[in-house]
Amino acid sequence: MNPRHFISLLDLTSDEFRGLIHRAIALKNHRDPNYQPLKGQVLAMIFEKSSTRTRISFEAGMSHFGGNALFLSPRDTQLGRGEPLSDSAKVISSMVDGIMLRTNSHETVTTFAKYSSVPVINGLTDEQHPCQLLADMQTYFELRGDIQGKTVVWIGDGNNMCHSYIHAATVLDFTLHIASPAAYMPDAAIVAAAGERIKFFDTPIAAAHNADLIVTDVWASMGQEEEQKQREIAFKDYQVDAKVMQAAHPDALFMHCLPAHRGEEVSAEVIDGVQSVIFPEAENRLHAQKALLEFLLCKQ
Repeated sequence: MNPRHFISLLDLTSDEFRGLIHRAIALKNHRDPNYQPLKGQVLAMIFEKSSTRTRISFEAGMSHFGGNALFLSPRDTQLGRGEPLSDSAKVISSMVDGIMLRTNSHETVTTFAKYSSVPVINGLTDEQHPCQLLADMQTYFELRGDIQGKTVVWIGDGNNMCHSYIHAATVLDFTLHIASPAAYMPDAAIVAAAGERIKFFDTPIAAAHNADLIVTDVWASMGQEEEQKQREIAFKDYQVDAKVMQAAHPDALFMHCLPAHRGEEVSAEVIDGVQSVIFPEAENRLHAQKALLEFLLCKQ
C-alpha cells in the first residue's frame, strides 16, 4: 500500500481538514502524557532553510507522542553533495517512519514523495506552506467557529502562504480577497483552479471591507534579501495598519506566520493589538502538526 503524504492542503478532503482541526484542538486542551501513539517511531526532518517554529513544533510533537525526530541539514547528509533525490528518498525512508522537508524547490518534496516508502510532509517550499495553514485554521476555529462562508483577506506577496490560503479557501469553502502589487501576484494556475472563491482588489482597504480574518507575511522572504529595497518600494502601500483593520468586521482577527517586521508589512499597533492572534497561531503549529503526525503515522 502506498503511504499517505501531505504535500498540499489539496491532499485533504474538507472532512479530513476539519477533522485534523478538531483533533488538534482536542490534543491542545487535553494533553495526556501517557498517550504515546508514535512510541518507537522516528521522523526525519530535512531542512534546507533555517527554522524556529517548524523545527520546534515537529520535534516537540514527536517527543510528546513518544517518538523521536532527527534534524538533518544539507551539511549533515549527501543531499548537499549531489546525491539523486530519488536515491536519498529510498534510503532515508527505509530507516524512518516519516519524512518532513523544509526546502526551496517544491519539486524536492514531490520527488521525495514519489520514491519514499513512508509518509512525506511538506514543512515548507517556495510554492506552498500547508502546515502553517493547519495552525491558522485551528486558531480561527477555536476563536470564531467554522470558517465556511467567511471572508479572508490576504495582503502582500502572492507567495507560498498566499498559495496555501488559496488552497484552504478551496477545501474549507471560504472567500479569499487578495491585494498584491501587480508584479507579485500569486501563481495564475493555482488561482484559476480555485474558481470564484478568489477575488482581487487594488488596495488593502478595499480588500478588507467586511472581512473576518486578515493575514499578511513579510515583504521579503528567506532567500529574497537582495530584493529587500526593491520590495520595500513595491509594497509600501500594502501595510496592514489600523485603517485596514477598521475596514473589516469589528471582531476580525489578524494573523501572521512570523517572523514579522513591525513597521513594514504590519504596523506595531495592529500586530500587538487586541485583534492580533499571532502567538496562539504560532503555538498551534505544535498541536496541528501533532494531529497531522497522528493522522499519517499511526498504524491502522
